[in-house]
Amino acid sequence: MIRIPRRHLAAIEAVLDIAYHGGPVPVRGAEIADRLGLPRRYLEQSLQTLARAGILLAQRGPRGGYRLARERRRITVGEIVRALEGEDDAPRDDRPVNGQSQNTISALGKAVVIPMARTAEQALQDHLDALTIEDLCRRGREQGVPGARDEALDFTI
Repeated sequence: MIRIPRRHLAAIEAVLDIAYHGGPVPVRGAEIADRLGLPRRYLEQSLQTLARAGILLAQRGPRGGYRLARERRRITVGEIVRALEGEDDAPRDDRPVNGQSQNTISALGKAVVIPMARTAEQALQDHLDALTIEDLCRRGREQGVPGARDEALDFTI
């Protein structure tokens, strides 16, 4: 089974938390970490990466924190995952599959298994690219998850 790494899930959840609980005032990293039940230092690295990728805006200082850099409907889950991987959309031939270098896989593996794995990875990425933070916020509201100002944060330019 293809699994999304825990670091990626935590980052997706952090962006969702900012969208769900944020407003005009930035959400502090410590608040996000508390709600997610994660150490702040663990989460902070991902938040900074997302800020460098233009997904979040980081504000320093005593009233600092994080806000979405764009509308919720314009941020996809796939974009968050790609930002954390540091890769573009182009497939790389030198990627290991299940921790093994492709140089150690048989000819049959190279001809059949690796293309099959890439197709599965691409299908997952396509699904994540189709999901927006707005979609996830809507699901949270449908499930009755309480949130502060989740309607007020969505803006149109």
